[in-house]
Amino acid sequence: MSLKSFYGNENYRRAYLVAAALPGKEDSIDHSLDELEDLANTCGFDVVARVTQNVKSISGSSYIGSGKLAEISEMAKNADVDHLIFNAELSAAQFRNIAKETSAAVHDRTGVILEIFSDHARTDEGKIQVELARLRYRLTRLAGKGTELSRLGGGIGTRGPGETKLEQDRRVIQRRMGQLKKELDQLELRRKHQRSSRQRKDALVAAVVGYTNAGKSTLMNKLCGTDIPAENRLFMTLDPTARKLELRDGISYVLIDTVGFIREMPKHLKQAFKATLEEVVEADLILHLTDVSDREVAMHRQVVDEQLSELGAGAIDTFYIANKIDCKSETAYHDLMMSLRRDKQEHIYEISALTGEGLPELIEAMALYAEGRMLSFLAEIPYSSSELEAYVREFGVVDKIEYESDHIRIDGKLQKSRMGPIAAYVKD
Repeated sequence: MSLKSFYGNENYRRAYLVAAALPGKEDSIDHSLDELEDLANTCGFDVVARVTQNVKSISGSSYIGSGKLAEISEMAKNADVDHLIFNAELSAAQFRNIAKETSAAVHDRTGVILEIFSDHARTDEGKIQVELARLRYRLTRLAGKGTELSRLGGGIGTRGPGETKLEQDRRVIQRRMGQLKKELDQLELRRKHQRSSRQRKDALVAAVVGYTNAGKSTLMNKLCGTDIPAENRLFMTLDPTARKLELRDGISYVLIDTVGFIREMPKHLKQAFKATLEEVVEADLILHLTDVSDREVAMHRQVVDEQLSELGAGAIDTFYIANKIDCKSETAYHDLMMSLRRDKQEHIYEISALTGEGLPELIEAMALYAEGRMLSFLAEIPYSSSELEAYVREFGVVDKIEYESDHIRIDGKLQKSRMGPIAAYVKD
């Protein structure tokens, strides 16, 4: 059940955002809270105010300090605010202690993200992955004798009645997690089969990656003429979507739209979506989409690159794509370009996935990249095997063709595994 359907009445979703600013991090806290507010809005909250406290260190018991917590609790009560959303992943002890000091429901950043994922999962695999992540999250909340699963369920701080015994809770969760892992294993076998099938068909795979809401689905739709849901909301795409992209001269790609990245991606989600994210590791090319209308675009690019490296995809050839060029922030655009040049990135393209600006140049670059992975050949094919001309045109690139008296002379390119039918006619 989503937060929106659970709480129903709009008044029950009025929320404060609560953040602790550590020394030296005061300037970045606003950007972090902007992102948290976007997450909260996506989750159906009405953010009434932000409350920030400068601290020397994070309180292990109450995150922000008992005095400030009491003040926030009183403020929330007077303002008819029923939800406190903390800009961190709270520990079980912090969750429990904060819940004791306030009448408002307690949420943390991870819990909100998990709720969004739960709302947006569409396929069986996506739903299983999200449920597994939420159960892992719940399990970390079961600490200490007397903990109530109903109050810590999914990280949303609900206050329903009824206690369950700690060990009983753990057994229930662990048993369900075991069932889900078995189901995921079966789905992963199917995914591996699909990857093997793509490899046998010699289709180059390009993974479209980026920070959440960078415009990945819009780009997929524009390139492939598909209708993947694309809205100006966070984490609209959770389930990897594969689409065929036909370019020119027999060149094609399979484009894979992946889940959006975000800074401090909850570890529970990384674990649950590991199989999905591994689609990126198997790609031949990464299309790293960035949103140059967002002032934090340079940081977002760095976050995605770091998480790709963690996955083992850091060495895969990458095209960096500056999206939303039609509404770019000059400062954001400048910061991104400076960071890319500093890192000596060569493949940089500027587009608007919405209007189509810059897409012809991107498509041509992808075609040239695919050509570069083909083998060049010169073949003299007898007219008795003239059907091989059509074969080369369908699966490769014809650079030059001459019709001689007794054979067809083709200068072209093919994928290595496609060379078999013409191998006997290739000239050294």
